[in-house]
Amino acid sequence: MHPNRQPAYAPTPHSYIPNTALAATINLDEEIKLAESRAERFLQDSLAEVFSIIITLDQLERAYLKDAISESDYTETCDRLLKQYKAILADESVAREFVDLETFKNEWDIEVPRATERLRIGLPSTVTAPSHNASTSNNNGTNGTLILEATQDFITFLDALKLGLLAKDQLHPLLSDVIQSVNKVTDRDFEGRGKIVQWLIALNQMKATEEVSEDKARELELDMNSAYQGFKATLA
Repeated sequence: MHPNRQPAYAPTPHSYIPNTALAATINLDEEIKLAESRAERFLQDSLAEVFSIIITLDQLERAYLKDAISESDYTETCDRLLKQYKAILADESVAREFVDLETFKNEWDIEVPRATERLRIGLPSTVTAPSHNASTSNNNGTNGTLILEATQDFITFLDALKLGLLAKDQLHPLLSDVIQSVNKVTDRDFEGRGKIVQWLIALNQMKATEEVSEDKARELELDMNSAYQGFKATLA
C-alpha cells in the first residue's frame, strides 16, 4: 500500500469484538428511518444546517485572520452565513431544540471560539472595525456623499427612537447602517464609536420582537447623540 494513500475503508481496531447478541436483534432488511415525520425531518435538517454554518464561520474567521481571503469576500460570506443562521433559528421549533449556542456546542462537542464571538456580535469584523480604505478628506465628491449618507443614517436612527420604534428587528438594521456608513467615511476612532458597537451587540442578543425598555431607550438615545457629535468632530 502506498504510504500516503488513505485506505478505502475504515480500519477496525484489533481489540474490537463483534457483539453477536446485538447483531441478532437487528433486521438487516428493515429500512432505517432518520425521522418519523416531515416536521422531524425538517428539524433535523435545520439543525444540521446550523451546525454546518457554525463550523464554516469558524473556518472563515481563521482564514480572514491569516489574510487567506480578501476583505470583500470575507464580508460577503460572513454576512450571508450570519443571515442564514438567524433565518433558520427564527423558526420556533428549531430555536426550541437548539436552546442556545453554548448548549448546542456542548451537545455536539465542538470548539469554535471565533465563530462564537462572531455570532455574539452578529456582524462581520469588517463592519465593526473601521475600514483602512476610508478617507477623512472633504476635498472629493465621493467622500462628501459618504458623509451625507452617514449623517442621514444617524438622524434616521435617532428619529426611530423618538417615534417609539424599540423592537430589536426595527433598531438593529438601522444601527447596522450607521456603523457601516461611518466606517466608509473615517478609520479614526471617536467619542461614542465604541458605544455603537456595544449597542449592536446588545441588540443582537435580543429576540426579534423583543423591545428595548424605556430607560434603555433613553440611554441609547444619549449614547447615539454623543456618537453623532463625536463623528462630526472628526470631520472638522
